[in-house]
Amino acid sequence: MEPFRLHILGCSSAMPTMKHYPACQVLNVREKLFMIDCGEGAQLQLRRMGLNFNRISAIFLSHLHGDHVFGLPGLISTFSMLGRTQSLHIYAPDDLEKVLRPWLDFFSPGLEFEVVCHKVCPTREEVIYDDRSLRVTTLPLSHRIPCCGFRFDEKPLLPHIRRDMIDYLGIPTYAIAAIKAGAGWTDAEGREWPHERLTTPAAPPRSYAYCSDTQYLPALAKRVSGVDLLYHEATFAQSEAVRAEQTCHSLASEAAQIALQAHAKRLLIGHFSARYEDESILLREAQAVFPNTLLAYEDLQIDL
Repeated sequence: MEPFRLHILGCSSAMPTMKHYPACQVLNVREKLFMIDCGEGAQLQLRRMGLNFNRISAIFLSHLHGDHVFGLPGLISTFSMLGRTQSLHIYAPDDLEKVLRPWLDFFSPGLEFEVVCHKVCPTREEVIYDDRSLRVTTLPLSHRIPCCGFRFDEKPLLPHIRRDMIDYLGIPTYAIAAIKAGAGWTDAEGREWPHERLTTPAAPPRSYAYCSDTQYLPALAKRVSGVDLLYHEATFAQSEAVRAEQTCHSLASEAAQIALQAHAKRLLIGHFSARYEDESILLREAQAVFPNTLLAYEDLQIDL
């Protein structure tokens, strides 16, 4: 099966800390890399984890707080030094172009590739990226500044043609693509073999939802319904419920409640407050609601 793999480069924190790198993830969809948020140190983590810079085709930014974007200028400069020519598309729920362009003009003049900034609306759910293998939809969130999450849905794969039927019927190579696309086959004796007899179903398409900084939003559960993996911020434990409301962040138990209501297969929690030296309290509170919960940490790799 082709990869649909999540790499955690940074987990971020609601307050300054050296315990975690700022927020950054990379999603590998059939060997095409998509970056989600780009906190400071993103390019160092890319190198350390052995991820190929040149395969990053798009970057999705949840919002323009520094711990989610300060790695961007350095990453673009590195792309330039590596001789990138492919356009880089960046999707963000605010006027990123106004912020980024002066920096690039000063530090990275003469870029040999185009940086295309796409301003997305953080208050509505809409498809912002669509190719042969992937569709990306925005997820409205509620934070102190415009902020949205992203849902990544893999496109269905073609069915697998049965090797035994190829050999038995002597099906030529040129016919395989048509059969995978739905055609049948007529053998040398004129017998018709339907598509369903010649193939086996492909694995079901996979999905991932990234819900960055946000207060608890019950409506989010419907938008991430049925995902294979849900990432949801879990900044505070239950004892800090007032603080969570004041800062527009979520409790670990609230993240778990979203996963439960969405019938997600797995929940990954992150963006922990620096007050927690031991984040197991957040894991315990989330697992009490949604048992299949994991803690995000640097270097974590999850195959979907």
